[in-house]
Order: sequence, then C-alpha cells, then structure tokens
Amino acid sequence: MILQNQIREKLSAAFAPSHLEIFDESHKHAGHAGAPPGSSETHIGIIIVSDFFAGKSRIERSRAVHKAIADEMKKFHALTVLKTMTPEEYYGIGFGELRD
Repeated sequence: MILQNQIREKLSAAFAPSHLEIFDESHKHAGHAGAPPGSSETHIGIIIVSDFFAGKSRIERSRAVHKAIADEMKKFHALTVLKTMTPEEYYGIGFGELRD
C-alpha cells in the first residue's frame, strides 16, 4: 500500500486527475518468474482521467505517466493496466469497459 500511495502522490501532482485508481493486481500473477510467493505491489494497475491527455496519442499519454512515476517503477515488476483518458473519454463509456 505504501507504493500505491507514492504513485498516487506523483500522479496527482503531475496530472491533477479528475479520477484516479491505483490497484494491486499481484494476485493475478502469482507464480510468474521473479514474483516471490505471497508478494504484493509487484503488478500495479492505473486508471487515470485528466485534461492533460487531451490531444495526446496513447503513446504520449503512456510515456507521460511512466515519466511521472519513473522512480516508483523501479520498485515493482509490471504496470499491468494503464488506462489514460480525458474526462470526455471516461464519462462517455461505461465503467465495466475500463477493466479487463
């Protein structure tokens, strides 16, 4: 939970999101190479909604998020879900479509 809080602080400062979810998906990846048994915060998921993403491609959005949390990314194995949307994109779709 500490890592998630650090990520939340960085993303909030960088993007002033109107919606931000950070969740631990480590349990879905148990047994992966390099994943210690019972470990948490190895696979992090993020859904972030911000006006910052307007006019930016998916790659530009992803790069911006990765840059904002570069130090934190050294502490976990994978960013398993990364959804970056503008408020118009987020509120124009149903929540059920966001997560796999």
